[in-house]
Amino acid sequence: MGRIRVGTSSWTDRTLLESGWYPPEAKTPEERLKHYASRFPVVEVDSTYYGLPSRKNSGLWVERTPPDFTFHIKAFSLMTGHPTRVRGLPKEIRETLPEGSERVYPKDLPPEAIDLVWEMFREALMPLHSAGKLGVVMLQFPEWFVPSRRSREEILRARERLAGYDVAVELRQAKWFESEDDAKRTLEFLRGEGVPFVAVDMPQGFPSSIPPIAEVTSERWGLVRFHGRRDETWGKRGVSVLERFRYDYPKEELEEWVPRARAMAERTRETHALFNNCHRDSAVNNAATFADLLGEQA
Repeated sequence: MGRIRVGTSSWTDRTLLESGWYPPEAKTPEERLKHYASRFPVVEVDSTYYGLPSRKNSGLWVERTPPDFTFHIKAFSLMTGHPTRVRGLPKEIRETLPEGSERVYPKDLPPEAIDLVWEMFREALMPLHSAGKLGVVMLQFPEWFVPSRRSREEILRARERLAGYDVAVELRQAKWFESEDDAKRTLEFLRGEGVPFVAVDMPQGFPSSIPPIAEVTSERWGLVRFHGRRDETWGKRGVSVLERFRYDYPKEELEEWVPRARAMAERTRETHALFNNCHRDSAVNNAATFADLLGEQA
């Protein structure tokens, strides 16, 4: 059976800092990361969705964590077809855009600008990769990323652009799993390509809802992200990210995932559970509880 590791999808959220989870002496980014890494062996870097990572930060993360610590990195929004705030783009690209632009989609940029984004992202992660601390690049595709040959080709193209790195796919369109045949087709595609599937715990009944299936499609990685089950805010426009993920898992809901995580671990070398309900200390507390429920395997 493979190893199970548990962590969260951030360690720097403002409300986490305000919650009192960090000790008073952890006042700097270095001290906070060291404290986090003393409690958990893995983290997902979510900030890279909003702005490109930097090689400098990657190097600092390597220095400030134990040898066997793992960073999963969320792909920059533009890389998965999401709109991107112009201020999060490299200066070279910003200067080519019409004055007053606030948000752009990939279609709004020339191919060479898109290529530059991928190259800068890849280069920034090299220190983590060289140190053996890079887990996967999380490709979270949007709700409008529907099942099709073009979508499957886009997944494979993303893998090619990040050759040498592991990529994993999280889907946010229910049609990929609408029927048993749809689910089988989706998982067989990912399994055939050896691309890890990101299982999810999330609100159900929305166009973006993926069922909580504990499947693995890679011998290397089993992955599950916990988004909370806050139905009343999940599908609404104008709701902040903070409110959408404001959820504290009761113990019985975490217990549902214990046998699922163990089943995933039987089919892969490492299974990582990442709590994305990052409101105050909910994620860190739920992650600690889940690790305790898993016992010695975590």
